[in-house]
Order: sequence, then structure tokens, then C-alpha cells
Amino acid sequence: MARGKLRIYLGAAPGVGKTYAMLSEAHRRVERGTDCVVAFVEHHGRPRTEVMLHGLEQTARRELEYRDTVFTEMDVDAVLARHPQVVLVDELAHTNVPGSRNDKRWQDVEELLAAGINVISTVNIQHLESLGDVVESITGVRQRETVPDEVVRRADQIELVDMSPQALRRRMAHGNIYKPDKVDAALSNYFRPGNLTALRELALLWVADRVDAYLTEYRSEHRVSKIWGSRERIVVGLTGGPEGRTLIRRAVRLAEKGAGGEVMAVYISRSDGLTAASPKELAVQRTLVEDLGGTFHQVVGEDIPVALLDFARGVNATQIVLGVSRRKGWQYVFGPGVGATVARDSGSDLDVHLITHDEAGKGRALPVARGARLGRARLIWGWLVGLGGPVLLTWLLSGVFPDVGLANDMLLLLTTTVAAALLGGLFPALASAVAASLLLNWYFTSPVHTLTIADPKNIVANVIFVGVAVSVASVVDLAARRTHQAARLRAESEILSFLAGNVLRGETSLEALLERVRETFSMESAALLERESDVDPWTCAGSVGPRPCVTPEEADVDVPVGDHMTLALTGRVPPAEDRRVLAAFAAQAAVVLDRRRLKQEADQAKELAEGNRIRTALLAAVSHDLRTPLAAIKAAVTSLRSDDVEWSEEDHAELLEAIEEGADRLDLLVGNLLDMSRLQTGTVTPIIRETDVDEVIPMALGGVPEGSADLDIPETLPMVAVDRGLMERSVANIVENAVKYSPDGTPVLVSASAIANRVEVRVVDRGPGVPDEAKDRIFEPFQRYGDAPRGAGVGLGLAVARGFAEAIGGTLHAEDTPGGGLTMVLSLPMAAAHRPPPEPEPESEPDMPATATS
Repeated sequence: MARGKLRIYLGAAPGVGKTYAMLSEAHRRVERGTDCVVAFVEHHGRPRTEVMLHGLEQTARRELEYRDTVFTEMDVDAVLARHPQVVLVDELAHTNVPGSRNDKRWQDVEELLAAGINVISTVNIQHLESLGDVVESITGVRQRETVPDEVVRRADQIELVDMSPQALRRRMAHGNIYKPDKVDAALSNYFRPGNLTALRELALLWVADRVDAYLTEYRSEHRVSKIWGSRERIVVGLTGGPEGRTLIRRAVRLAEKGAGGEVMAVYISRSDGLTAASPKELAVQRTLVEDLGGTFHQVVGEDIPVALLDFARGVNATQIVLGVSRRKGWQYVFGPGVGATVARDSGSDLDVHLITHDEAGKGRALPVARGARLGRARLIWGWLVGLGGPVLLTWLLSGVFPDVGLANDMLLLLTTTVAAALLGGLFPALASAVAASLLLNWYFTSPVHTLTIADPKNIVANVIFVGVAVSVASVVDLAARRTHQAARLRAESEILSFLAGNVLRGETSLEALLERVRETFSMESAALLERESDVDPWTCAGSVGPRPCVTPEEADVDVPVGDHMTLALTGRVPPAEDRRVLAAFAAQAAVVLDRRRLKQEADQAKELAEGNRIRTALLAAVSHDLRTPLAAIKAAVTSLRSDDVEWSEEDHAELLEAIEEGADRLDLLVGNLLDMSRLQTGTVTPIIRETDVDEVIPMALGGVPEGSADLDIPETLPMVAVDRGLMERSVANIVENAVKYSPDGTPVLVSASAIANRVEVRVVDRGPGVPDEAKDRIFEPFQRYGDAPRGAGVGLGLAVARGFAEAIGGTLHAEDTPGGGLTMVLSLPMAAAHRPPPEPEPESEPDMPATATS
């Protein structure tokens, strides 16, 4: 009997819609005539999910008694007896009640699949066994109900049911997931935006890995050799040398530039087992790449470039990282090397990076326009071949092969001249031509052992020989010149393009640009010097390298930029043609310096503008909001002092009460203004101590009317590490703001709870609320959303509250209150000595986040 197929709907958290999607798929299959049965689906009282169950056949459940309570579980025997084509089984990670056929529901599903029944199921990402520690570190909840990753990976289809954290929280707030009495606790604990975002990322990455496995399997089955760049996969070629660590770190940085990048280090050993690699160094590199999140592979292959390219194409890599060769220059006569061969044969779909290592610190100088343009090694070999080659060849032709003939002698000697030209250029070839012609005349032209030539034809032959040798040497030298010029112009254009692009985008700092100059031209130090006028001393605007010069006179080369600025370099004297690029560097350095100063001036102007805005708002507050209570006090005092009216005791008390209220309002306004001034000037210095939350919050409610706030502060809360006074002022401002906007007769709820290593204080009101786009703006100074009730305040309360919260290491943000209103969440750091152990996952209950599904 063929094994059934498994389809899984995977979600990041409860409530994203996995069960709904599964039931929708069941309805589609039933409409197509498929025999589909619901074996176990729990709707948890969600109306929309319950409606989706209508019209679907459901098998009877098995009842089990455990600890005097009756539970229902999926009846595996009933499903096997019914034997439908497709069966729906919700909550794959569920733990069965003791006494069930299997301990886990996924084991029940395995039985159904083995019986040839297709199964559709659901699971949340936090229930995967391999992610238990990660989920616990994110949510603070240990997942007890898990399913082995391999069970989910073996599924024939995995479909991600995705929903943004904001949309999921709105569903929660509207009561579409949990019962209303559990909504607030869920939103403030498991369903916090940070938790949901992290869980969503885990789900996306896990599914991406599974998709990548499907792709690899498909390419293998269909023998697809061409690379499909679906994701960045970087292969690092290791030789076992010390440069491997540099290559691994560079590859990891390349992978981090794109989402989901992967690094695979590979060492290719020969089949005979002979290798120069150090086992100890390979072990260190294996540990390094695994610590950085990559993988290590060892491949056997005779031809290293071929084996490396085969491995890269086999894993669908997009990039290869190799180190520059450690061989000596003369060793290149045996071949172009692994790097050059891999780059040549990689094709257009595989990028190859050659990374410098030990020699990188010595600079990346431009090609030098001197006699060494062919390279010192090539010049040496050119002279050796040009002078030694004719001598060696003459000895062979005169002693070992004496009867070759004059024509062949000339051609063979001409070969040495051509070889000298190819290796060393013009002058070794000319020397070779002269030496070869003299040897040819002395040993092979009649009369021999004399420099005279008897036959005029031989004279012509010798002249042609010298002419051909000189011509070939000139052509090779000209080609070398043109190649050098092209390489130099290309290097210059790349450098100038780099300068133009990075500087215009503002991506290069002055120090980074000077470091680029120092490395490019192999200098010891580089400094940008400037002065105000011709008589002022030079000052250093920026420098890199040891012992930078402080005056242009100390520099080995200085490139002026205008009248009062110069780029000074020490280390060597570069050739004249390098000054064009140096001038471009100097000009761009001046631009970068100007940009940095303009940015500083812009930041200062922004600070001044902000200060002016606050001062303007302060003047407006003084002229309006402060005058209101002063006017009330003035009117009450004037009335009391008036001799024209005799006030009753009730009137007298009411006027005194008005004076007291006005004074209190003045005190509050002036206090907030002073606090804002302290925050703006940075003079708030908190004294962090362990503090009980239930002692501070009641004292913070002294400024609101009695009965306007309800407290729900457990006495078992752990202590927090805060400044007691600043915390009290912050909570007081938050509560006063909430009471101000809360409807009459509706008290504000002040609650607190411990979340992981922090304590959250939540102030909940039932006022008009604030839209999402204004939630950050209400914390700015002198900002009030809408019309403030009773015209009180200058819009500083929440700004001061957030400032004090951040000063003591906490955070303050606003959330929507389920059912309408605004909730202020003050998160405070828990004292280290009072941090509880990680909270265990709740028992399997329908309405708890650990086991609930959509």
C-alpha cells in the first residue's frame, strides 16, 4: 500500500489562520468530490472557524478520563476503519492524554500515513523541536509540546500561513482569537510586537530552507547543472594555509549583505592522501566557519579547479571566494594557478572573488611606468634567455648536432631572440640578436672562427636575421607598453569611479579616503593639511598611518588643493604620472572635509532650531497656559479683598479652593517645564537602586482625584533597578495624562506584570485613543493630540515621562486599548538578583498561546 501524503500549514503564532486555511482546503476538495473527513479540529470558540466546520464529515472522538476530568482525543481506530482519502488533523505537536494510543499526535498521523491516508495538519513554528531554545529566549516561555523537525520536513507540502504582527494583534484585540478576559494578558505577554516579529522571521527562514531543499532535489532529479541564483550561497576555497581565516570572515561579510546568505567552506584533498595542509589549521578553520554560521566540507579531487567548480555548481552557489596565490612569480611558468583557472572557467552565472591576505598591507600601487613594467622576474628571465640561450644553443648545434644546416641554425637562434623578447622586452631581445648574430658568424658562416663572411648571401641572411629579431622585439615591447597603459588607465578609471561614487553618496569619511590614498600608492602616512592664510601655521584636518607630517616640507610628496590646503604623503616619491590621480584624491578629500563641516554646521543649526522651537513654545506656554491659573488666582484674591461684597463661609471656602487649585496647576506646569529643561541640557543623573514597584506607584497617584485610578499591582512582583524618584515622576505624568482623557466615571487601570527580565507597568484608559501615526508624536515636547480636556497642560507630561523612563534604562510607548482607548506601557529593567527562572509553558489548554492554533 502506498504511503499517504502529508500537507502542513505552518504559522508563526496562534491566530494567523492555519486552521481556517486547512478547513478552506477541505471544502475545496469536497466540492471536487474528494472523500475528506475531519478527524480532529478544535475551533476554541471562534465563530468563523466553527462555521467552516459545517458541511464537513467529522469522526467521533475518543473520551479519556484523566485526574477526574474527561478529555477527548482523536480516535485513530475510527479513522482507520473509515479510511477516507483525506483526513484533517489539527495541532500536530499536541501531547495526547495519558492512556491514548500514542504519546504524541504526530505519531497518530504517522499511523494514518502508513495506512495510505492523506493527512492535512497544522503546526506553529515554536513547536519545532530544534527551535525550542530560540523560542524560549525570545518569549520567555519553554515549549513543552514539540514535534521533531524531521517529521515536518518529510511533509510532501508545507504552506506558510503568514500575517503581520500588527494585523495579528488587531485580530487579538477584536476578540477573534482569545476570550475578552484574556486579551490584555496575551497582548502584553506572548503577543508583543517584538515576539511576533521574531517568530515570523523564524518561520520565514525555516520555510526558505525547506524550499531550498526542494529546489536542490528538483535540480538533482532533472540534472540541472546551470546555477539558479535563488539565494546567495558563497563557497570558500581553502588550502589549509593561514589565509583561510581571512577568507572565511570576508565570505561571511559578503553573505550578511543579503538576506538568507549561506557560507560553505570547502577543502579539496587529493585522492592519494598526500597534502601539504596542516590538520591543525584545518581544524581551526572548521571551527571558525561553524561558529560564524557556515558549514565545512572536504572534497576529494585530482584537478582542484574542476573539483571546486563542480562542488560550487552542485550546491547551487552564486559566489566563490579564493585567496590570491602564495606562489612565487617564477612558479607561474607551470600554469596560471587555481584562482585564474576558476575565474576563467566559472562562467557568467558564478562570481569569483580573489581576496588579498598577507601582502595586502603593503599597498595596491598603480602599475609603474618604468623599465619594470614587465616585472622584475620577467626582465631577469629575459636577459638570461637572451644571453644564455644563444650560447647554449650554439654549443648544442656545433657539438651535438653539427649537420643541421645554416638555415636551421639561424631559425633556432632566432627562436631564442623571440623568447627573450616575449619575456624581457626590447633590450634583452636586442642583446640576444647581437649575440646570436656574432655566434652565427663565428661558428656557422664560412669562413668559420672569423668574423668575415665570404658568401654575400650569408651577409644578407645575417642582416635579415638581425632585422627580424629587432622587429619582433619592438613589437613585443610595444605590446607591453600598450598593455601597461591600458592597465594603468583602467586602474585610474576604477579609482576615480570609486571616488566619484562613494564621495557623492557620502559613504566615505575623510580618514577612510586618506587610508585609500595610503594603500593605493604604498605610502607610510597621509595627511590633509590646511591653514587660514599664508602666514598662519598648518593644522592637520585628518591623517592616517604612523608619524604623519605636520607641514608640507616634511612630506615626500605634497599635492596642493587651492591656496591653503594640501595633501601630504610620506613613504616614497611616486612617479610623475601618479600625480594626476593624487590630485583627484586631494580634491575629493577637500570635498569630504567640506561635507563633514557642513554636516556639523547643519547639526548645530538643527539643535539651535530645536532650541528655538522649544523656547518659542515655552514663551507661548508662559503667555497662555501659565496665565490661565494666574488669572484664576488673581480673580479669587481680588474677590476676597473686596470690601463691597460680604462673602459667606461657603463662598469664602470656594474662593480659597480656587486659589489652591490654581497654585497646584502652576506648580505642576512649572515642574514640567523645569524637568524638560533638565532633560534638554542633559543634567538628569539617575541613582539606580533596587525598588519595589508596589511602593512607588501608589505614591505616584497623589496628584489625581481619589477614585480616578484602580490599582492592580501584585505584591509578588520582583524588584526593579531604577531611580525611585524619576520612576515616580514618570508614572505620575502618565497617570495624570490618562485621567485627563478618560471619560468621567471611568477609572484608569494601573497594572504591572513581570515579562522575562523586565517589569511592565500598563496604564489603561478608555478615552478617545490615538491613531497609529500620532503615537510617537504625542511624546514630543509641547505636543497634544486633539483638544486637551479642560485646556490643561502645555504638552510636556508625556515628553518628560519618556525622558525619565529612558534615563533609568526603561522604555515608554503607546498601544491601543482593546475596545477603545489608549494604553501606556512603561517597561522597567528587573533587578539582577530578582530575575526569576524562565517561565515554563502552560499545560495544553485551548486558550493558551502554547497550544492554541488558528
